[in-house]
Amino acid sequence: MIKIWHELSFSTRRQADFYEITGALREDLRRSKVKNGVGFLLVPHTTAGLTINENADPDVIRDLVVALDRLAPASGDYRHLEGNSPAHIKASLMGSSLTLPVVDGDLRLGTWQGVFLCEFDGPRRRRLFVKWQEG
Repeated sequence: MIKIWHELSFSTRRQADFYEITGALREDLRRSKVKNGVGFLLVPHTTAGLTINENADPDVIRDLVVALDRLAPASGDYRHLEGNSPAHIKASLMGSSLTLPVVDGDLRLGTWQGVFLCEFDGPRRRRLFVKWQEG
């Protein structure tokens, strides 16, 4: 059976940070009653993204934030009038969607993997569109 998209929301606290949302996704999946299939995630914002990465050592996330700051520093030859070009660049590097396998009613992630909402222009209230599908 095909499920319609629904929305989760998250409050971010800082301008640039990664928020692990794996637990919230697992709870949402449990409520959906999908046992085997796929989950589709889309963050509908141009200054936020999604990624899967290590959730065991917080230094991995710290290193990602530092590396992204080097790639798109706060000051640069940007023309976007809002002044948040680095946030747009970082969001594009991370991507705005993920597809997750579902097996036996759980996310099929690697041992050290977690799903992260990436905030680059916070603090904000961020939406996440989710669709769990059997099959």
